[in-house]
Amino acid sequence: MRADRPQVEQDRAARTRRAILEAAAVLFEDRGYDGATLSDIAGLARVTKGALQFHFASKEDVAQAVIEAQASTHPPFVPQEFKAQEFVDVGMVFSHRLRHDVLTRGGARLTLEESCRKLHRAAPYQEWIDLHTALMVEAKACGELLPHVDPAQPARLVVGAFAGLNVMSQTLGFDLDREVSALYTGVMQSLVFPAVAARLDTAPGRGARALHGPDGALSCDCAARSAAEPLVEALTAG
Repeated sequence: MRADRPQVEQDRAARTRRAILEAAAVLFEDRGYDGATLSDIAGLARVTKGALQFHFASKEDVAQAVIEAQASTHPPFVPQEFKAQEFVDVGMVFSHRLRHDVLTRGGARLTLEESCRKLHRAAPYQEWIDLHTALMVEAKACGELLPHVDPAQPARLVVGAFAGLNVMSQTLGFDLDREVSALYTGVMQSLVFPAVAARLDTAPGRGARALHGPDGALSCDCAARSAAEPLVEALTAG
């Protein structure tokens, strides 16, 4: 029994930390960095202020951890026929998770928010650029890219365009997944040989299909709503 106790305590600590991060993400997404307080975060996570401060010394620390959680949203790369498809899947999976994962949404808002200048907001952008560039380098090595394409340029273009589409979609009420689909559909035709472009899946819902298979989009909406209900209800009740 005693030998199992440290593992039990570690599991409990991990669950508490996750609850704090998810509650913080809900509040940062809803109210922004300035509008969320540590007391609000502790209340929504249903932990004491002391428990929160055991894991995070300040609101800035919580926010930074929410931003860094975006790194865990990179898709588990199932090898595809084309490296260009994996390049597309990075953004399509992230678009999917922006809709279904509160940590992704909270981190994305903090990354874009000008009031968060004290936070290290550049890391997510650079990680995404590096990941996209690496996939373009592999695609070039596999003979998928047109001869004139510099792997680094489309990486920066897509990351910057995605960030802009995210803001625009929130402001105008557009469907981000459809906007990102149109981005990749248009961009890939100028990067890869026509025979490759014709085989790429850039259609809306690709993120769900990449993560869950051909029928993944059919069940993920219900699952995501069920997972989000406790936090949403707690937030609206408050």
